[in-house]
Amino acid sequence: MRPFNLCFSLCFCVGGGEGQGRILQRFPEKDWEDNPFPQGLELFCQPSGWQLVPERKPPSFFVSVLTDINSERHYCACFTFWESVENPQVCAEHADEDDSPDVLQPAQLYAPKSLVLVSFLDHTEVFRNCLSLIYNVHADGLTVPMETVIGNLLTCIIPIAGGSQRTITLGAGDRQVIQTPINDSLPVSGCSVAQLFRQLGIINVLCLFCAALTEHKILFLSSSYQRLTDACRALLAIMFPLKYSFTYVPILPGKLLEVLSTPTPFIIGVNSHFRSETQELLDVIIADLDGGTVTIPECVHISLLPEPLLHHTQTVISMILDPELEVADHAFPPSSVQPSTLKIQDKEIRAVFLWLFAQLFQGYRWCLHIIRIHPEPVIRFHKAAFLGQRALTEDDFLMKVLDGMAFAGFVSERGPPYRATDLFDDLIANQVERIRQETGDHHKVMKHIKELAEQLFKNENPYPAVTMHRGQRTAENAQPRLPQTSFPQLDEVSVQLFIDHAAAKLKTAPPVVKAELKGMVPTGPPLVDRNGNVLANSARRLEVVRNCITYIFDSKMLEAKKLMPAVLRALKGRAARVCLTQELNLHVLQNRAVLDDQQFDYIIRMMNCTLQDCSHMDEHGIAAALLPLVTAFCRKLGGGITQFAYSCVQEHMVWTNMQFWEAMFYSDVQKHIRALYLENAIMSITYFKNILPKQLSALELASEQSRLWPTLSKEQQQERVQKEESTVFSQAIHYANRMSYLLLPLDTSKNRLLRNTGLGDVESVSNSYVTNSIAGSMAESYDTESGFEDAESSDVANSVVRFINRFVDKVCNESGVTNEHLKALHTMIPDIVQMHIETLDAVHRESKRLPPIQKPKLLRPTLLPGEEFVMDGMRVHLITDGREEATGALGGPPLLPAEGAIFLSNYRLIFKGTPTDPLVGEQVVTRSFPVASLTKEKRISVNLPMDQLVQEGLQLRSCTFQLMKIAFDEEVASDLAEVFRKHMHKLRYPQHVQGTFAFTVGQSAKLAVEHKTKDKNQSLKTLSKNLVKTAKRTIGRQYVTRKKYSPPAWENRSSFQSEMDEDEISVSEEPDQSSLTLSSTIRSSDRQTMSNVVERACCRDYQRLGLGTLSNSLTRSKNEPFRISTVNRMYTVCRSYPGLLIVPQSIPDSTIQRICRCYRQNRFPVVCWRNSRTKAVLLRSAGLHAKGVVGFFKSPNAPTAGQSQKQKKKKEMEAAILLLNDFHWSLCFPGKWGSIRGSGRLSTYNPDVGNRLAGKESPQANGGPSETYFLRQQRAYLYIIGDKSQLKVTSLNTSWEVVPIEVFDVRQVKNSFKKLMKACVPSSPITEQNTNMTFHRCLEESDWMNLLHKVLQVSVLVVELLETASSVMVSLEDGWDVTTQVVSLVQLLSDPYYRTIDGFRLLVEKEWLSFGHRFSHRGAQTLASQSSGFTPVFLQFLDCVHQIHLQFPMEFEFSQYYLKFLAYHYVSNRFRTFLLDSDYERIELGVLYEEKGERKNPQVCKSVWDYIDRLNKKTPIFYNYMFSPEEEEVLKPYSFISNLKVWDFYTEETLSEGPSFDWELVRGRPEKPQEEAADRQETTAPKSQRRIVWPCYDSLSKVLPDAITKLLQVRNKNLETELGQPTEKWKDTWDKIKTAQRVESRLESRESRVGSSINLALECEVSATSTPAAGRPSTSTLYSQFQSTESENRSFEGILYKKGALLKPWKPRWFVLDKTKHQLRYYESRQDKVCKGVIDLAEVESVFPGTPTMGAPKNIDDKAFFDLKTTKRVYNFCAQESTNAQLWMDSIQSCLSDA
Repeated sequence: MRPFNLCFSLCFCVGGGEGQGRILQRFPEKDWEDNPFPQGLELFCQPSGWQLVPERKPPSFFVSVLTDINSERHYCACFTFWESVENPQVCAEHADEDDSPDVLQPAQLYAPKSLVLVSFLDHTEVFRNCLSLIYNVHADGLTVPMETVIGNLLTCIIPIAGGSQRTITLGAGDRQVIQTPINDSLPVSGCSVAQLFRQLGIINVLCLFCAALTEHKILFLSSSYQRLTDACRALLAIMFPLKYSFTYVPILPGKLLEVLSTPTPFIIGVNSHFRSETQELLDVIIADLDGGTVTIPECVHISLLPEPLLHHTQTVISMILDPELEVADHAFPPSSVQPSTLKIQDKEIRAVFLWLFAQLFQGYRWCLHIIRIHPEPVIRFHKAAFLGQRALTEDDFLMKVLDGMAFAGFVSERGPPYRATDLFDDLIANQVERIRQETGDHHKVMKHIKELAEQLFKNENPYPAVTMHRGQRTAENAQPRLPQTSFPQLDEVSVQLFIDHAAAKLKTAPPVVKAELKGMVPTGPPLVDRNGNVLANSARRLEVVRNCITYIFDSKMLEAKKLMPAVLRALKGRAARVCLTQELNLHVLQNRAVLDDQQFDYIIRMMNCTLQDCSHMDEHGIAAALLPLVTAFCRKLGGGITQFAYSCVQEHMVWTNMQFWEAMFYSDVQKHIRALYLENAIMSITYFKNILPKQLSALELASEQSRLWPTLSKEQQQERVQKEESTVFSQAIHYANRMSYLLLPLDTSKNRLLRNTGLGDVESVSNSYVTNSIAGSMAESYDTESGFEDAESSDVANSVVRFINRFVDKVCNESGVTNEHLKALHTMIPDIVQMHIETLDAVHRESKRLPPIQKPKLLRPTLLPGEEFVMDGMRVHLITDGREEATGALGGPPLLPAEGAIFLSNYRLIFKGTPTDPLVGEQVVTRSFPVASLTKEKRISVNLPMDQLVQEGLQLRSCTFQLMKIAFDEEVASDLAEVFRKHMHKLRYPQHVQGTFAFTVGQSAKLAVEHKTKDKNQSLKTLSKNLVKTAKRTIGRQYVTRKKYSPPAWENRSSFQSEMDEDEISVSEEPDQSSLTLSSTIRSSDRQTMSNVVERACCRDYQRLGLGTLSNSLTRSKNEPFRISTVNRMYTVCRSYPGLLIVPQSIPDSTIQRICRCYRQNRFPVVCWRNSRTKAVLLRSAGLHAKGVVGFFKSPNAPTAGQSQKQKKKKEMEAAILLLNDFHWSLCFPGKWGSIRGSGRLSTYNPDVGNRLAGKESPQANGGPSETYFLRQQRAYLYIIGDKSQLKVTSLNTSWEVVPIEVFDVRQVKNSFKKLMKACVPSSPITEQNTNMTFHRCLEESDWMNLLHKVLQVSVLVVELLETASSVMVSLEDGWDVTTQVVSLVQLLSDPYYRTIDGFRLLVEKEWLSFGHRFSHRGAQTLASQSSGFTPVFLQFLDCVHQIHLQFPMEFEFSQYYLKFLAYHYVSNRFRTFLLDSDYERIELGVLYEEKGERKNPQVCKSVWDYIDRLNKKTPIFYNYMFSPEEEEVLKPYSFISNLKVWDFYTEETLSEGPSFDWELVRGRPEKPQEEAADRQETTAPKSQRRIVWPCYDSLSKVLPDAITKLLQVRNKNLETELGQPTEKWKDTWDKIKTAQRVESRLESRESRVGSSINLALECEVSATSTPAAGRPSTSTLYSQFQSTESENRSFEGILYKKGALLKPWKPRWFVLDKTKHQLRYYESRQDKVCKGVIDLAEVESVFPGTPTMGAPKNIDDKAFFDLKTTKRVYNFCAQESTNAQLWMDSIQSCLSDA
């Protein structure tokens, strides 16, 4: 480029007939040497296309920007005017053939013609004036030759910068003054920035600003071309000091719109005429300047400025644009608060962005690495250190900016230490502290902004008073004259003569050289470490680190071992990591520190822990500080071989990060370059003034060397270049060795490190030119494969060589290393790697001979009877999950991580081990769960700061709310871990249910995973086969077509027709009903099975409820409304129903066989319970078919029938509907079907019932049971709780109503349970990244409590309906999930019998087992049901029972533990009770009626109920001591979510013994170690009564049992043994206590209405919702079992008169004051052994003198009366005399004082 010269090119373009412009003339005709003529210029003259118009348009002017191949920008000023087309035929020749003829009207067409000026400089107004002058000369017909004007324009010389001004004239009476900016590095913006903010607003422009910096695509739209150019110019101006280096086209022609599809970022402007073409751009941000909007696509995420910078920037800009905003609310606003002029506003806004960049980039020069000074400075930026010290590693915006091309150019341009400086350099160097102090004070900030704006304005306008003159226009608003002729053809020779003459004059003129002021760029204040307050460790923690290292090097290993856990925790903080590196450096002598084996192990553990908590960026320099240490610390192995620390710290991502190695390399090169020139710095001490040479930084030394460079001779210059290159070369060799140390694994055959790294190729870590939106999608689709491996070879050596070669190529090319040296390096690197591999082989061989690290002994778990190991223990580490109790975070010892073994038995997965923390190592940690409860198994990778780094692990999640995260020890082979997984999977999903533990218990473990074993119960198997055969013979093959039963999956319920064809009962071919009687259908050999059916508990329950008896139809009483039907005795009507069913008396079995087809799975309505008071019945069934009964009776493949065929079909449909309605009638009025059916009573649907059952608004605000007022007076006899499809079928109803509700399906339950497990047993702790994953948030998202609320709400409302004498039929889904839940809860709430232990067992057997809940399918118990997943419908029911139990704790005989026991064992597969899906399947397998005498092992229970009964006789664990039911009480619990509690079954665990539900494993664990420890303690120190209970470790019920359990244990174990009495069962003892208490309560109730006995202490825990029952047992009753007549228990005794309750007299009693038991007891007489009442002194508030009352004993002193006030009542006493009364008062007061 010609210095200080402005070059122009001029061309004329005219619109052609083909719609394309062409160049008529250009000047100069040959290109300038430094300013070639741009090609394709005609496209930019008319960006919207060359077109002819019927009317003349006014002249227009705009400036386009073109970028050449050298990234130089050409500013093309285009002046366009319109000329009439003289010859239409000429236009027609150039017109497109497809143009319409209307366009070619000769008299009305005008063609555009453009004058274009091309320049390297951006002087918009000068260009406008010059081109306007040329046009005016032509239009006004001036006598000035046009060639002269153009020649003067092309030959004028304008300086580029320096703040000078120059006056130019074109020879037409004009004069212009051109001002150049003082500093050309600062952009010139005019008013464009202020104009952009006015067009788009503050927020939109800031979005565009951030988008441009983070390399997004930006498109401007406007109808004005000049506005587009100004907007693009403004965006570039506010980006200063960064320069935009991607595609920049302020005005894009319409023919080049395909450029918008480029994958690279751009800033482009397009005329809004092409708006429709931009709609399909999915990753382009569109800014509409005319509409003031910015549209951001959904797939584009813009990273905004970090807070609070964004907020401060917005505030300051708003103060500039709208200064009145600040005083808008003032009562007395100032008189004039006007914004600045547009030009000043422009500079003020730019000053804000300068102020912003100064805060973003402050201290950047401290992170520059200078790696070459000569011949040209080479600078690199240490991004990780900059972000780390600024605490901005998580800031997405700054991370992207630093990775961008703009910042790379910023470092290249502003990195050199010796150059000319500008305003930004001064701001960074001198104003950072001022900016920091003024932050928050907007007025001070505005003052600073105005100062900066003034400097920007002065740079752009150095002479603001100079005016610009235009020639030939007398008034600014004068309209130009229209040219009468076309623009003339100019004489090229004349113009060329002007150019040649000016060029000759320029050669003879002396060169104008302005000295460039260069100097050392000031560095500015150093970076302030902002992590200090956040990550600072306490002085105590740092002292622990120092002490531990001191102990290690002093060989005090026992002390170091005690401190090690605290040190590893302290190393989570950065200060402790820095302290570690500093302390280790003190023990390195001459780059070597030789340790013994134990010292080496401890140092390696601390290094690994430190590196593990560092990120791969190493933003705090911890890995950089450890890098020289890992090559210094070593230990001697045998045979003179040394093992260095680097071979044990390789498994960290930082070593595979290319950017880390580059930063380390550049840092070391800078140190050596500084040392190279430091010796010469003494010569230039005057230049640095007061700075000592040793204090000089590398940049300061480089600045001095750059200053001296021109003064050196060529030999000296060459010498320095060679020294620098040798320095870089030697460091490259050094780093090739270092990298091979840390990349080659100790065992080069494993290649484990290389497989597990997530390193990408070197290209992936370099700056990408692709936009973030495209890069984001690419990152998701491409595999981030390791940088080591490729398809060619995975050999370790080759992989490392390739990685090091890529590193060397990059750093050497950037450092200017010669090709000869680079080739030498490539030759050297394979030899370095191979040599190191040979060394490592020897080290690996010798390290194997080292004695193994002493590991804890593996503890073997206790097994159940019949339980056997499938795989013996494998050493693993149980690591922490998301539960913080075991880690010590919430108090208590850190029990996890623990080291031990995992065992796989045919029943359980068991971990048993000890904590790795040596301070808690004596405790045993056990975590186990049944294999059958495993729901998810996932591989995980683990990094732990333990003696060995463990990589491979498993995460095992159980539906019993247990989670095991195990990491296999290095001694466990990977193939063994895989065998473990396969065995576990085989046990979890056996081929058949007979492969489960409940069937294989007692067999060998090998058979546990196979089901093809000989059936032991052959007689039952034969019996079941005979049952089916008998059914076939009796009913006939024309009636039943039996196929293998396969219940449909939930997802395939709609395809019911095909499934029903397998077991279809024809309507037309009915058998003779007489053949189906009981006596005729059952053979003598099969009557034993029917007797078993009759003897089942559910049949006895039917008789208890008065629902009928099983008898012959001839002997059956006609007055009974219901009967027990045997229609399903062979399970042919419905295979999922029991054999005996309750149906109305009036319904014959033939009707049932026909009507069952209307219901899903043939589950027709049957009675399951009857209200003893209202006689209303509860019925259950499946829902009707989704397509309705009419659709069900239609044949889908029936041929087209004639008229008779159609009539026959119609009659069958009508008969089916009438049959269904008749069936409902008989349910409404059993036994009175015909009479009431004809009465014609109709009822209407009550919407309130439906709303409540549908879960909508409840009349009660708290969600509790409301009054029954919502039922209308004319109630329905039968309510059918069903789905909406049943409304259509029952359109003919008369006395029943269908209440349609929407219930959740099993998919919702399944998904909810998964989320509940993750909430209660999270797999990872809560961190800053997942703060929204708290327990309560996850619990809410699981929706589990809402599902419980819905079930309870429906159940309570069904109870209310039954209470109003309306029968209810629950007819939902398939009748075996939600239906079972609702009918079970309804019976539990309504009938107190089901709240006993025996009653609850009967309820589960009847409603869940007999009525065919699909336990195997829902529990995914076999391989066939694996895909269906685990769906805890039964667990949900138990949770509902638990919620009711909490609200009514006195109404249940069983305890909460009983519910937890069932919840655990219904999925454990230990018992056969909850296996299979129906009674039919159990009979077919021969397990329903197992003969008790067949058990070979009496310890193995096949039924959970037998196990509970056996256990209940031994221990009261299942009994609820608070059981005191009300007679016939109906429970109505609150059901709102606020009333529900999370079941502690989901959250509790006992690490000391594992789950407590396998009683044999828990009961026999005596606490011998603790007893022995206590004995030892007695000999040395006084025995402490304190007992430490650890959270999540100890079993609270075992360590701290409740008072009653403790007393029973003391009685059974101690007292009976001492007294020599035979051991009494706990239940007998408890019954005696209750009997005695009832006697006492009756005696007490005679004396006091309120009752003076103290209620049981546990009664205080009763919920307020429970109705208190009279006669609670007192605590004193427990003590009465062990009464003694010894004098020490009778502290004071005598006769006192006691006043009875209201209207009761005074009576003398014998009172005993017992200090031992802290009681005041009274008896009928002194000889009486049974006390009549007890006053607990703990409840006594005061004792004081009283006064005589009515009925008091006569002739007694008034002072003999005294009163005793308790928390419940006031007792009135009277002694025989006043002194005796005073003794009683003193004695009682003394007892109270002692307490």
